[in-house]
Amino acid sequence: MKRIVLGLLAATAMSVSAYAADNKPALIFDLGGKFDKSFNEAAFHGAEKYTKESGVKFREFEIQNEAQREQALRKFATDGNSPIVIAGFSAAAAIEKVSTEFPDTKFVIIDAVVDKPNVRSVVFNDNEGSYLVGVIAAKASKSGTVSFVGGMDVPLIRNFACGYVGGVKATNPAAKVIQNMTGDTPAAWNDPAKGGEIAKSQMDQGSDVIFAAAGGTGIGVLQAAADANKLGIGVDSNQNGLHPGKVLTSMMKRVDVATYNAFKDGADGKFTAGVNVLGVKEGGVDYAADENNAKLLTDDVKKAVEAAKADIISGKVKVHNYNTDNACPYKG
Repeated sequence: MKRIVLGLLAATAMSVSAYAADNKPALIFDLGGKFDKSFNEAAFHGAEKYTKESGVKFREFEIQNEAQREQALRKFATDGNSPIVIAGFSAAAAIEKVSTEFPDTKFVIIDAVVDKPNVRSVVFNDNEGSYLVGVIAAKASKSGTVSFVGGMDVPLIRNFACGYVGGVKATNPAAKVIQNMTGDTPAAWNDPAKGGEIAKSQMDQGSDVIFAAAGGTGIGVLQAAADANKLGIGVDSNQNGLHPGKVLTSMMKRVDVATYNAFKDGADGKFTAGVNVLGVKEGGVDYAADENNAKLLTDDVKKAVEAAKADIISGKVKVHNYNTDNACPYKG
């Protein structure tokens, strides 16, 4: 019996060592850069957390153009990196191709679904998180007019907008919601100047709360709102601290958790492929509350948004998902 136990322990040790030897995580950022204060930076923070806890370093690459997605994926896979996390729906075609070429490599794509046996697809119920910040916006608005600035005009961002309008209208049916997209190319994610121009135009139309779901472009939106003494709403990462007292809240999208989990699961031999959906119930999306917006989130506001959150979790409120039929029933 002792010999059997020792054998099992040795086998377990070898298994853990094998996982450790194969554990060479890598992260590829989307356009907009690692320090966009938003989507990419959230992924970076998740990877950093893993490194701090494990001592295992990760490789990273910031793409500068569309072609580099596939090039970076293939380079990391060739070098033996795994798991490889890539941020952004635009990487779907590249993942589809490269994951087929490297069936033993583990891949993770965030914000898209790729049906391959070695790919984990992490998608978020952005509409649910946006609904929550819509409730907050409606409660905080003094003019009765709020607005939304999207980045690239794609269904993913329309889903943010739809959820936001839903939360606003559920709270104040008479509210007006202005919506604008920044553009229809990837450049729309990294144009703070244009984001600021759009925000100013919306404020000229009466908006006093602006939600930006636009990557780096949103930095310009938040700046313009703060400069005009209006309120902005951040996205993906907690952006409350960019303009303390002027950022009402941030729609937290836990890309950091998705990245951290991918690296850790790979190291622990627990990596699974398939679709991983993260919504309010799973803690994948939420609103941000900290010392920077504590005075803005009054008891009345917090009561309303917590009630909405509970209703989403219980299923009492079902937030429309734009991706299901490419349409939004809520009218601005």
